[in-house]
Amino acid sequence: MLAAVILSGGASSRMGSPKALLPYQGRPFLEHLLEVTSHRNIGVRRVVLGAHAEPIAKAIQLKADEIVINEDWEKGQLSSIQAALRSLPPETDGILLCLIDHPLVSSTLIQDLIEQFYKTKNPIVLPVYEGRRGHPVIFSASLYDQLLRAPLETGARAVVWAHSGEITEVPTNEEGCVLNLNDPDTINKAIQGED
Repeated sequence: MLAAVILSGGASSRMGSPKALLPYQGRPFLEHLLEVTSHRNIGVRRVVLGAHAEPIAKAIQLKADEIVINEDWEKGQLSSIQAALRSLPPETDGILLCLIDHPLVSSTLIQDLIEQFYKTKNPIVLPVYEGRRGHPVIFSASLYDQLLRAPLETGARAVVWAHSGEITEVPTNEEGCVLNLNDPDTINKAIQGED
């Protein structure tokens, strides 16, 4: 069983409002990610909130145990990953790590990543679009300790670099996996491209 971890702890300063609540196909980014990560191999879900925890938790229906508040959100993405890991039950096989600013992914891509994770047994599985690595990324439970000890400056990338020979790359034609939607212009372009 995998845990789906959705990181939504940042301040969204360039956006002016919480990214989790921005609309995509008529509903918020976070709702879209919650839907596409519903999968028979995902038994646990964690949504990491920080700067805008209250409005997001009010707007999106989440169970109490799905919400992780990262009080150290200002320390960056790795601090949110670590908060999620510390909240997990002991029996997970790994985490499917989704970023709120990479929401334009489909349930088909998630399915492909999960299939490859269980098939190849590699500790890291990630999508590749036109030669560029993207998100979401699956990290095996065997890497939890390394993620918890990784330096804040380099974050999870340090763990990816340390295991460069054990990564399964899953080719995809979904540009959304490499689109970092962190300002209004990028979002408008990306969403118009989807129409």
